[in-house]
Amino acid sequence: MQSSRAKTPDNIIITREIQVVNNTSTWFINRKPTTLKTVEEQIAALNIQVDNLCQFLPQDRVGEFAKLSKIELLEATEKSVGPPEMYQFHCELKNFREKERELENLFRDKTNSLEKMRQRVERYKQDVERYHERKRHLDLIEMLERKRPWVEYENVRQQHEEVKQSRDQAKEELKNLKEMQFPVKKKIQETEEYFKNLDMKIRDKAAEIKDISQKCKQKQDALEMKDKQIEEIHQALRMKKDEEMDRQVKIHNTQKMIEEWKNELSTMAVSADLQPQTDAVNNELKKLQEERANIDSDISDLTAEKMNQKREEKRITDRLGQLNNIMNMKEENLKGKFRDTHSALMWLRNNKDKFKKKVCEPMMLEINMKDNRHAKYVENHISSNDMRAFVFESQEDMEKFLVEMRDHQKLRVNAVCAPAESCAESLPSRPIEELHRYGFFSYLRELFDAPHPVMSYLCSQYHVHDVPVGTEKTRNMIERVIQETKLRQIYTAEEKYIVKVSAYTNLTFSTNTSLREAQFLTSSVDTDERRQLENEQRDINNTLKSLDMHLTTLFERQKHLEHRDNELRQQKKELLERGNRRRQLESKIGVKYDSLRQLEEDAISLEDEYQQANVKIKEINTQKARLVTELMHHIKNCISLNILKADLVLQSTTVAAEKNRLESECNEGSVQLRAAEQRFCELDERKRLLTENCKELLKKAQQVCKLSPDQRLPKEFQTAFQALPTTLEEIDAFLNEEKTRASCFTGLNASVVEEYNKQIEEIQQLTEYLEEKKKELDNYKQNISQVKERWLNPLKKLIEQINGKFSNFFSSMQCVGEVDLHVENEEEYDKYGIRIRVKFHRSTELRELTPYHQSGGEKSVSTMLYLMALQELNRCPFRVVDEINQGMDPMNERRVFEMVVKTACKESTSQYFFITPKLLQNLTYNDKMTVLFVYNGPFMLEANKWNLKSFCRRRRRLGRMDEQ
Repeated sequence: MQSSRAKTPDNIIITREIQVVNNTSTWFINRKPTTLKTVEEQIAALNIQVDNLCQFLPQDRVGEFAKLSKIELLEATEKSVGPPEMYQFHCELKNFREKERELENLFRDKTNSLEKMRQRVERYKQDVERYHERKRHLDLIEMLERKRPWVEYENVRQQHEEVKQSRDQAKEELKNLKEMQFPVKKKIQETEEYFKNLDMKIRDKAAEIKDISQKCKQKQDALEMKDKQIEEIHQALRMKKDEEMDRQVKIHNTQKMIEEWKNELSTMAVSADLQPQTDAVNNELKKLQEERANIDSDISDLTAEKMNQKREEKRITDRLGQLNNIMNMKEENLKGKFRDTHSALMWLRNNKDKFKKKVCEPMMLEINMKDNRHAKYVENHISSNDMRAFVFESQEDMEKFLVEMRDHQKLRVNAVCAPAESCAESLPSRPIEELHRYGFFSYLRELFDAPHPVMSYLCSQYHVHDVPVGTEKTRNMIERVIQETKLRQIYTAEEKYIVKVSAYTNLTFSTNTSLREAQFLTSSVDTDERRQLENEQRDINNTLKSLDMHLTTLFERQKHLEHRDNELRQQKKELLERGNRRRQLESKIGVKYDSLRQLEEDAISLEDEYQQANVKIKEINTQKARLVTELMHHIKNCISLNILKADLVLQSTTVAAEKNRLESECNEGSVQLRAAEQRFCELDERKRLLTENCKELLKKAQQVCKLSPDQRLPKEFQTAFQALPTTLEEIDAFLNEEKTRASCFTGLNASVVEEYNKQIEEIQQLTEYLEEKKKELDNYKQNISQVKERWLNPLKKLIEQINGKFSNFFSSMQCVGEVDLHVENEEEYDKYGIRIRVKFHRSTELRELTPYHQSGGEKSVSTMLYLMALQELNRCPFRVVDEINQGMDPMNERRVFEMVVKTACKESTSQYFFITPKLLQNLTYNDKMTVLFVYNGPFMLEANKWNLKSFCRRRRRLGRMDEQ
């Protein structure tokens, strides 16, 4: 590897020897041994960056260049064409900004901490003051708690003296009341015995009265029963009378009806002969029945036919449903593997009216295999990207679709355009019959069905009309097949063969790969079957409509005949009734005569019924008189007993009143006695409790003041107690007030003052620390400002130069291209980047160069022109581009090559290596260019026999012969 340096004309030759045996390498610079580290330092000094795509761009990394982010492209450009310090400044800016951000966060956190500490100290200051205030309140509370037991003791001692006097008076009153109570109790006992004797006599009289009252009740019930029996006799008599009246009415009505029927019978003449009319009606009815039978038969036949047609329609509908389910399975497969493609499919189905020509859905949905076993051949032949691609007949429609999907909806979808001239009917290079002897049974195109645009694209792009499919027989004789058929692509039972012919040696090479299992086309729909089923469904629908019309006509005729049949049957009925009326009347009159005789035989004698009823009533009245006499006797006995009872009750009431009066007097005395006893007990108990309480209170007061039982209250306590309230209520109120005030100072202790002083010291230390960090942050900001000015201005000028050259290159190709500095936030230096935007068609807008928006050729052209724009600014000794022209169309390839020649051959530009397996004819070359051909193959001349001048003379001689 050789490299020219700008300062010295000498070349530096770096050599690497690789020992295959032990897998080691030896490095030389200018034929002198050296180390790998020295070689790397020398390469870095020459600004050679092998990993920088702006200097070394192999063919397999063209797509990777398009995938570079804006940030990565900026760094690669800085390293490639920027001054040596530009990338260093950029890195310093990013580091400075990171440290500045860290300092800002630290400064902000510490400032917040300082503010919180100051607020905490302010609270501590208040707590210290409150602590002293609380101490004063606690001292006063202690003195009040010492005085309170003495005041309480004095109050209880005074109560004890008062209770003792009251107890002595109550004892004397109790003795007097007991002496006055004895005579009254003796008289109450005598009165109570006399009252019990009267009460016994009253209960005896009451029992006798109750027994007589029960007997009176029994007699009254017997009288009521006799009254009911008389009423039942009258009711039975009324029912006999009503029954006789009904019989008379029925006799009268029957006689009247018989008379009316006799009159009708006498007026009725002998009926005329109605037989001819009846026969005529019968004949017409017979004809109607025959016609109805025929119509019923026709309706039955048509209904059976309709049912058959409906069964056939259901079979066809079910089969179409099965085919549709297969399509749904294919769509679910698409959704699971390519969600963006499925979303685009849903959008397309709702917006087909936006396109001028036909648009086909993804090929994996449109292709239907005739035999699912052959799906693996088609899937291995067509790329996965094309299997999920939409097929358009119009280039304009395709661009509109891609703009909507990729730019607006951000979906990654593929689309292809069918050739303007259809290739779907293209003929194979030879009939398949000629290949049968090699085991081939079909071309790929005959294995599946697809819409016309899809088939046209596949024939044009993949030549499915000329790729044969063979069997295991083909695999066994593959070498013979390749030699004799000269086919370029071959499929056997489980393998795919690709045959190539070397352009240099004319030798044939073949590669074979195992076939992948099919994933997308295993579920196929037979389009011929589906089309036939849809036609049959239409025919059945038409047949059903015709049958419905015929059935409607027959039903209307059937309804008309039924109506006529009813009319004739009514006529026949009337004729028959006219002949049978006389016989019916005679029969009815006979029946009514029998009924009349039965009614006359059932006559009732009301006189006899009246006499029998009177006898029964008289007997019952005699029984009632006897019962009334017995009832009156019982009532008189009951009255006399009640009078005696009343007299006893009056005596008892008088005795009870006297008893109550005596008990009242006794109770009043007893109440006074009990009250006196209770008062005496209470006072005695209270005196005892007060005595014990006085002893306890005195002991408690001495303990509070820390005095011995025999020690008196010191004068200092007496003096302090004089300034305090004198009553318990005042002391308790004052004590509660002081406790309430002291309770407001909760959570305070002696450590508050210590914590306060500690916080003051920490605030001072943190303030000094923040001042130090503030100075450090200001220094970083000053450094960032200086480095940013030294980095950003040259960078903008550099990008302006690149943009000017890049735009000029694109303008010369009747396209548009721009390069600019992309900045999201001026302070975020790690987010700066270079944005490349291109436009290859007039109908589109400028789009950012991405791996998805542009085609492979467009990405190659954009990449090449960007490298050309860097050419004159490049600081590296040489640049290498490998096979970048492979994805370009001939026009773009020619334009780009001319730009490369024009740019690379200028003065003061770096050396340019352009590696390619082929070049177009009649390209423009420059004298400063060197063309190196690499020949290889078994027919290559040896190096000592190579004579370039001889080859050139021969070429010129052949050229003159061609002109002649």
